[in-house]
Amino acid sequence: MANEAFSCEAALDAAAAPPRRRIAVGPARARVGGLPGRLAAALPERTPASEQFVHLHTHSEYSLLDGLSRLRDLVDRAKAFDMPALALTDHGALYGAVDFYTTARLAGVKPIIGVETYVARGSRFDRDARIEGHGRPFHLVLLAKSFRGYQNLVSLITSAHLEGYYYRPRIDKELLREKGEGLIALSACLQGEVSRALQDQGLDAACAVASEHRELFGEDGYYLELMSHGVPEQEPVGDGIREVSRRTGIPLVVTNDIHYVNAEDAEAQDIMVCIQSGKTVDQSDRLKMIDHPELYLKSAAQMAALFPNDGAALENTLRIAELCNVELPMGNLILPHFEVPGGLTPDQQLRALAERGITAKYGAFTPQLRDRMDHELTVISKMGYAAYILIVQDFIRFAQERGILTAVRGSAGGSLVNYAIGVTDVDPIRYSLIFDRFLNLERYTQPDIDVDFMDDRRDEVIAYVTQKYGADHVAQIVTFNTMLARAAVRDVARVLGMSYGDADRVAKVIPTGPTAPPLAESRTEVAELAQLAEEPEVSRLLDLAEKVEGLVRSTGTHAAGVVITRDPLTDLAPIERTKGKEGIQTQFEDKQLDKLGLLKFDFLGLTNLTILDHALRLISEQRGIEITRERIPLNDPKTFELLASGETTGLFQLESAGMRRYIRELKPDRVEDVMAMVALFRPGPMEYIPRYVARKHGQEAVTYAHPSLEP
Repeated sequence: MANEAFSCEAALDAAAAPPRRRIAVGPARARVGGLPGRLAAALPERTPASEQFVHLHTHSEYSLLDGLSRLRDLVDRAKAFDMPALALTDHGALYGAVDFYTTARLAGVKPIIGVETYVARGSRFDRDARIEGHGRPFHLVLLAKSFRGYQNLVSLITSAHLEGYYYRPRIDKELLREKGEGLIALSACLQGEVSRALQDQGLDAACAVASEHRELFGEDGYYLELMSHGVPEQEPVGDGIREVSRRTGIPLVVTNDIHYVNAEDAEAQDIMVCIQSGKTVDQSDRLKMIDHPELYLKSAAQMAALFPNDGAALENTLRIAELCNVELPMGNLILPHFEVPGGLTPDQQLRALAERGITAKYGAFTPQLRDRMDHELTVISKMGYAAYILIVQDFIRFAQERGILTAVRGSAGGSLVNYAIGVTDVDPIRYSLIFDRFLNLERYTQPDIDVDFMDDRRDEVIAYVTQKYGADHVAQIVTFNTMLARAAVRDVARVLGMSYGDADRVAKVIPTGPTAPPLAESRTEVAELAQLAEEPEVSRLLDLAEKVEGLVRSTGTHAAGVVITRDPLTDLAPIERTKGKEGIQTQFEDKQLDKLGLLKFDFLGLTNLTILDHALRLISEQRGIEITRERIPLNDPKTFELLASGETTGLFQLESAGMRRYIRELKPDRVEDVMAMVALFRPGPMEYIPRYVARKHGQEAVTYAHPSLEP
């Protein structure tokens, strides 16, 4: 049985003992695609065996249970070692795949996208606690050889989360038979099925398992991993793996099960495991990885020294890297398909709706309206965003027809077209709003229309787009919760066994907020913290907290983001359940989806709209007065009296203490005053607020930087 104090997934695998690797590569000229310049260009013509190696079993901070490595640090370290490629194989998910892909390519290191998967001992659908090992599936490393392999990997991980989740996201051999194309499999750590068979059943059983895996992945698609991390079980298992290879002809490959970048990070890794598992370093029953501090990114020479008699297995890291050539589609916007009636194009449909809307709202076209509309439609057409705007208009129309209050804020309000077709309800002509803040040809960014819905009916709108575009085309979006400086200090202090009081006196002097500096800077810039850091115990606390600060700690769900795709989501992005299990979400954040060309739509639930709807209903029921929001006058004196009193609790953007003070001083008597105050306060040049108030009340002369600004 594996050493119980050491685990490839320390926070959960109570009986696992992960291995480590060493490498030696013979004179090689690798021909590997997928990078600018190809891998061949990265390898010298005659490279000594001990100087080339590719790490194929690597965990980052996105191995949420026990990963410490930041993607940038992993790639930089591989680059410093002159490694031509690097794989990312996080536990059970692809969270970091897109960031890793782009980071590695920019550094000139070939990215290999993979996962260390969990394979159910029976069916992925098994949930019977009486089944032996039901909570401990086998580990198996999968690497994508091609884009088709990447898509199969995405499909496998999605099925693991949506169908096979039981303690962990599990696949099974049925899925591997269906989705094995384009993948290379590695036998994984001591919790791999071959290693477990060797330990529990003997050599013949291990050979049978290995042969079954080769049948699943083909002659050139399956390798037996050799690791060496100083774990007692690894030496006999390694000898057994070599014998399985000799008997079956399945090739060997050396790996190192990386969980942190540098050797000196071992203690921080141990701390991270304790944070995730809720233990302290002094508890005897906890899982320890620090007892075997070898899970760092070693050089080719270090790997060769660990495996002096396994030259072919070292060379196979380069061979596998050569076989893995995934090219992700990046940078091209892939809009969902929107059904346009009558055989019109999206551009034609948008123009027809805009012309109809302008006529309805303004009575007739003026030259100004015609020029403005034509300009906007030209920009929208050139940027290819007509379909996007039609999609937003469609689900806003649905909400309004169902009596779901909506509001659009942000730069979209500057578009006459948006106003004409009912996306926004603020007249951009009346208020001189600028279209170019929304879209312009000089700034090719995806459009962003933030739409608010009543928070108690937002799900109805998401259900509508899910039904319209298909359940396999719509999902919410993951977010990653990171460890902020104060939280990192408190968590590390708890793990080290420090008292709450001692932790608090350090944490409370650390700056917080969106502009707060990193802990390392605060340590020198904040005098009180610098003084505390002179104490050895506090110095150690801060050293460790700096290493875990900013790391991904857990996942959440984006408050507003929903992705709608033209093709099935799992052609590009893996899916998982949301935390409440009531929906699904992508495993990529919005920025990563953007890189893949997938478009995020913002469906934000706003409590204020729900309160407003209830108020309108109560007025109707109790007073018999029917009020629509669009007909509420913007020049009602009593409304401005209320605003001037500062009693603005519950009014969006007007309820903070600072804003209430300034609104009392301003005493607004027109809606433009409120608009100006919001612009000055959030965010804005707040130091000019007193001057604006003084000029409003004639206490200071109004001046202009140039006469053209006077209007």
